[in-house]
Amino acid sequence: MTKSSIAPLLAQALAAVGGSLDVRVEAEDDLDIITALYAEVRHAELAPLPWPDKAKRDFLDAQCRLQRDHYARHYAGAELLIIERGGQPIGRIYVHATATEIRLMEITVQAAERNRGIGTCMIRALQDEAARRAVPLTLHVEPANPAQRMYQRLGFQLIENRGVYDFLGWGPGMGNGEWGSGQAASCS
Repeated sequence: MTKSSIAPLLAQALAAVGGSLDVRVEAEDDLDIITALYAEVRHAELAPLPWPDKAKRDFLDAQCRLQRDHYARHYAGAELLIIERGGQPIGRIYVHATATEIRLMEITVQAAERNRGIGTCMIRALQDEAARRAVPLTLHVEPANPAQRMYQRLGFQLIENRGVYDFLGWGPGMGNGEWGSGQAASCS
């Protein structure tokens, strides 16, 4: 598999959403963007803690670094992509595709860009690719994450509760039909 096998599929799907959306390969100088996205998603979890703001920022920065280290260690060869609107970063999507599985490792979109079909469209593109390859599409998600509704709507099924995460799957052998709710529909 080449380094850019998933990126063109996602770029094509995003073009159907419109609004100058695209993906590009993550670069080393994207660390500030990645850290800010991570903090935006996780900040509410720390709100009840009586920590100073700087301690919360430092904690989130450290957690983001640990997540990146984990991904590098366990998902060698993954495609780490930045989602852009008009050339400006608005999110990230990380995908690890092997001969037996496509793993959606991470999908994060800035709050101001959510509920516009961006995540749905990219996941449908991954479902299409999983169906083409005849492999499952899998992911981990926290049980209380609002994205759970989107995953259910797209035909994902719970494979296993792994404590802090639910492990979800879509595709053959997932208890959701041969290909979940059917092959992914157009994003337009």
